[in-house]
Amino acid sequence: MSEATQSVSELIDQLAKLPGIGKKSAERLAYHLLHVHKSEALALADAIRDVRENVRYCKTCFNLSEKDTCELCGDPRREDRLLCVVEQPRDVMALEQTGMFRGRYHVLLGRIAPLDGVGPDQLTIDALVGRVRAGGIEEVIMATNPNVEGDGTALYISNLLADLPVRVTRLARGITTGSVLEFANKEMLSDALSGRQAF
Repeated sequence: MSEATQSVSELIDQLAKLPGIGKKSAERLAYHLLHVHKSEALALADAIRDVRENVRYCKTCFNLSEKDTCELCGDPRREDRLLCVVEQPRDVMALEQTGMFRGRYHVLLGRIAPLDGVGPDQLTIDALVGRVRAGGIEEVIMATNPNVEGDGTALYISNLLADLPVRVTRLARGITTGSVLEFANKEMLSDALSGRQAF
């Protein structure tokens, strides 16, 4: 195989930095982009640029948004008394696909993981506690991933909220320990939401 040009090599190197993409997959993607119509390849580049320039975190819940406040926080039909705490914006998307939850969300933007150097101060936990202290929230549903870090994060937060007049629950364990929320199917997430338990 002939050696790739400098531009192609750079594209392969950048694609290989994506999660789950190894060197061979990066090469396949790079050569695919070379073979599709120029407008299709440039549309991908424009989409990446638009995401980086326009998407930010919602100032209330830290979900992804193109405005200061996301669509979910701006929806007056949602129940203010229920607050579901998740690790990442993709978890909000997974739960929304179930159609089961009509409350509000709070995205932590990670989980406490001391081995990875992630402590509570690097997450949005202070903002979460502030939202609960402000009042109006009756139940906080801990929907962190059912693994060691997710459970540890949920326990840490539940301890912070222990003195506040709020009920703290967690998703039912229809979701197996060690799994990741975004990969759970719709029915499993629906069952976990409806069967949530006291923390």
